[in-house]
Amino acid sequence: MGGPRIDRDIPKVKISKESISELLFVFKYVKPYKKYFIGGLIFISLSAFSTMLFPFLMGKMIGAVSNSEVSMSGGMNGMMANKTGILSEKWPLNLTLLLIFAQLSIQTIFSFMRVSLLTKAGTNAVADLRKDLYGRMISLPMSFFSTQRVGELSSRISADTGQIQDSVSFVFAEFLRGILTLIVGLFLIFFISTKLALIMLSIVPLIAISAVVFGGKIRKLGSKETDMLAESSTVVQETLQGISVVKAFTSESIERKRYGKNIDSLIDFAVKSGTYRGYFVSFIIFSVFGAIGFVVWYGANLIQQGSMGVGDLVMFVIFSGFVGGTLGGFADMFSQLQKTIGATQRVKELLKMQGESINESELHSDQRINGEIEFKDVEFSYPSRKEVQVLKGISFNAKKGEQIAIVGGSGGGKSTVAAMVMRFYDPDKGQILVDGKSVDTYDLSYLRSQIAYVPQDVILFGGTIYENILYGKPNASKEEVIEAAHKANALKFIESFPDKFETVVGERGIQLSGGQKQRIAIARAVIKNPAILVLDEATSALDSESELLVQEALDDLMKNRTSIVIAHRLSTIRSADKIIVLDKGQIVEAGRHEDLLKQDNGVYKSLTGLQVLTN
Repeated sequence: MGGPRIDRDIPKVKISKESISELLFVFKYVKPYKKYFIGGLIFISLSAFSTMLFPFLMGKMIGAVSNSEVSMSGGMNGMMANKTGILSEKWPLNLTLLLIFAQLSIQTIFSFMRVSLLTKAGTNAVADLRKDLYGRMISLPMSFFSTQRVGELSSRISADTGQIQDSVSFVFAEFLRGILTLIVGLFLIFFISTKLALIMLSIVPLIAISAVVFGGKIRKLGSKETDMLAESSTVVQETLQGISVVKAFTSESIERKRYGKNIDSLIDFAVKSGTYRGYFVSFIIFSVFGAIGFVVWYGANLIQQGSMGVGDLVMFVIFSGFVGGTLGGFADMFSQLQKTIGATQRVKELLKMQGESINESELHSDQRINGEIEFKDVEFSYPSRKEVQVLKGISFNAKKGEQIAIVGGSGGGKSTVAAMVMRFYDPDKGQILVDGKSVDTYDLSYLRSQIAYVPQDVILFGGTIYENILYGKPNASKEEVIEAAHKANALKFIESFPDKFETVVGERGIQLSGGQKQRIAIARAVIKNPAILVLDEATSALDSESELLVQEALDDLMKNRTSIVIAHRLSTIRSADKIIVLDKGQIVEAGRHEDLLKQDNGVYKSLTGLQVLTN
């Protein structure tokens, strides 16, 4: 069954009770590091309260040098000031300066601790999330990967989890800090002057309305911009992965144009987004600073009237700046929260998918299957192309130790048969049996541990030759690795390298020739000591000398093992116990090499004749 295709477009996420509940999923990973997270929240609270001391101390410093300092005016404000005395009294200038530096020192410690603790919590939590996501991703069936692009999956495990980490480490923290700052700030500006506070807050509805109007448009443009950036990154990834093809076809200019087209489109959206942001920011700046200017003008009149002190006005303006800055910051935090919810939903979508059962305890089982294989009326269509039937009623059997070759034209279903032996896909109809039992009754890990695969396009990982051979049996000894290399006809060329087995093969084995990579892949299969061997055109891309060396290694590897050989060069399968000829998903001929050549107008005879003519 094919997994659902991941939508490349960023989903439109509304902040709602349901979407907020999505974020609780993140705290499952924060829980093991709750001491760091809770500690960070405590220091956020302390930081928010200590921050609000700064405007008060600045006001007292200005008040210390002003010609007149009166108690805060107006009803309850004046009564509370008279009760406390602390806001209306003049403080010594030097003492105030020392208190300011003391406050800043304490603030520095609080800020350091909150950032440090929340970073620890966020980094560790998201590291665990990435491990789970990666583990689930690689456990998903091949039907899932047939509908996905590598760049999109990479984005899930990097960009989306990065967004979640930023939220855990910073956005949630800043949101809480903002809430506390807002509450304390609003209380204090009303405490200082109710009239000035109402004037200052009169612009809030205006800003809120503009935030809704501009914010919606900015978010849409931002989402599209992010989409297009991901698309351009995919172009880069595809180009670099296929750089040899690009250079072979001198297609550098085509790739430049393809990438340039994406970037040019990205620029258009970025400029539109920037224009709207510019309008919004300009409006906010005009509104906020206009309000501050009006407040200062009104406060100056109150000072002239003797109903407010200079220090009180300074306190009010700085407190108002904190309140205004906090309100302005909520818009960005709201946007970040939306992105986090979207990222969380995409990550959860992957984690909820049903992966294949991976049982590591079965990978090193001492029990060994005989290797008898039988296909019974197997029909199959790929999940991404259900309308195209690839296999149509395929039936054949392979006894223990037999070599079964599968030949036919391109698109006939040869590689699909090989994939189904390894249970990369399950048949739509019919059965596949191993040792007389349906393959779906076996533990998947155990079944695949009994099968070795040597493809035409060998994939080597970017480590050393030793590590790549060891991939077939991670607990093998050095002697076993050397013996496997010897059996694969690889030991001679490996020891010719200065670093021998420690030679780094490069990404996808780029440092080695095609024949060398094939022999490393064969050594990887040898060390696994499988009961069943699947060879998918393992020599078709090699020169004659390399083919001879590889074929010798393969012949040795196939001894006493059931082998399914997908063949392009028919000369390599003449000794096969049975040759199956596939045409358009159906078996049209089957038999030994000599028998098939005797069939007049036979497909196999025709294919053999064509290869003789082309060689």
